[in-house]
Amino acid sequence: MNHAKQAKKFNEDEPKVNWHDKALWYVREKRDASAHSVQGWEYLRDLASGIKANVLSNLDKYLVEFEKNAVQNGIKIHWASNAEEHNSIVHKILTDHQAQKVVKSKSMLTEECHLNPHLEANGIEVIDTDLGERIVQLAEEPPSHIVLPAIHKTKEEVDELFQEHLGTKASNGDPEYLTGEARKHLRDKFLKADAAITGVNFAIADTGGFVVCTNEGNADMGVHLAKVHIACMGIEKIIPQEKHLGIFLRLLARSATGQPITTYSSHFNKPAKGKELHIVIVDNGRTEQLAREDFRSSLHCIRCGACMNTCPIYRRSGGHSYDATIPGPIGSILSPGKDLKKHSSLPFASTLCGSCSNVCPVKINIHEQLYKWRQIIVEEQPQPIIKKSILKTAGVVLKKPKLYGIAGKSARFFLKYAPKFLIYSRLNTWGKARDLPEVKNENFDDWYKKRMKNE
Repeated sequence: MNHAKQAKKFNEDEPKVNWHDKALWYVREKRDASAHSVQGWEYLRDLASGIKANVLSNLDKYLVEFEKNAVQNGIKIHWASNAEEHNSIVHKILTDHQAQKVVKSKSMLTEECHLNPHLEANGIEVIDTDLGERIVQLAEEPPSHIVLPAIHKTKEEVDELFQEHLGTKASNGDPEYLTGEARKHLRDKFLKADAAITGVNFAIADTGGFVVCTNEGNADMGVHLAKVHIACMGIEKIIPQEKHLGIFLRLLARSATGQPITTYSSHFNKPAKGKELHIVIVDNGRTEQLAREDFRSSLHCIRCGACMNTCPIYRRSGGHSYDATIPGPIGSILSPGKDLKKHSSLPFASTLCGSCSNVCPVKINIHEQLYKWRQIIVEEQPQPIIKKSILKTAGVVLKKPKLYGIAGKSARFFLKYAPKFLIYSRLNTWGKARDLPEVKNENFDDWYKKRMKNE
């Protein structure tokens, strides 16, 4: 099912769509206020983009350096070429330690690899401890946003979900009560866990350590109580030196939620005494994306979600409509590289307004890459006959100025004098919630020629 059809489902509940749109725009406004409070914000973005470009150009070198330093620190390194290898490695580590209960902090990589279903199929309990992730896990849904995984759920829906799964009382969506109940529920899971799994926000080549950013402290709680810590990271998560970390930490939280910094920026450099620390470094299509010159900068992404918060399409279609681990504008660049046929509709789920590129903290030219994917998809994927016919006709009209002028005059006449029910019909979805502006008698070309004549 393509994006448009999935989005149509989401739009059946119009009040919820409006609420979803407003909630995400509020986060976008917080991002703007926070960014404008930092002197040299654009300079920080330039630095971050340059560092990421350097990493991608020397990725082999930095990965080897990271592995060497991590091993010297007592960390065990594993390499996985794809999702299946990643899942097998994690499962083997857990089996070797007879781990049956696992607590996991938010990790989009493990979502990408479908780790939870793999472990659960092998009899291992996996509990997502990020509150938003736990909500969607209880609902048996994937996250709809990479930073705000349950943004598509209202507090009333969460209330009902907790009543069903946690046995809580009805609270009319009281956030304080629901948070307290979630804390009690998760505290028990932390205490009984045999192992902890985290993602990796930044892996530092010159130290062999890595950083995990959370707002709830759930990663720390899981890691410090369990005997085994497994960190899962994509190969692009490397930064060269520890001194570069401050640049990204200043950009990440402000871009994501408007905070000056995440509440917890947890550094892991070596295993605690009597415990084990494993890092699974995963490719899973990243090398292929790196080889695509037009799209390689998409690997700069630090998973802040700013492009989603600003995107008018994402805000009004919901994350699930993308049917991909990473939704929104950045996901619409990454997903076609993995499965062009399945995700061929995603690059068209954009106005190409450029707002996503404007807010990206590492200056990925997202809207330009979406346009490039469109060109590839039109050439390589079969297109609907109606769409091809319309575009072919438009191409003929746009090539011939006289024909374009006739078409414009005909359209203006129709829009101005046709009965309203013909214009605002089922065929005109755009007009469902909008009125057309006043139609003038002349176009810009006519106006310009008249003005030049009068001068």
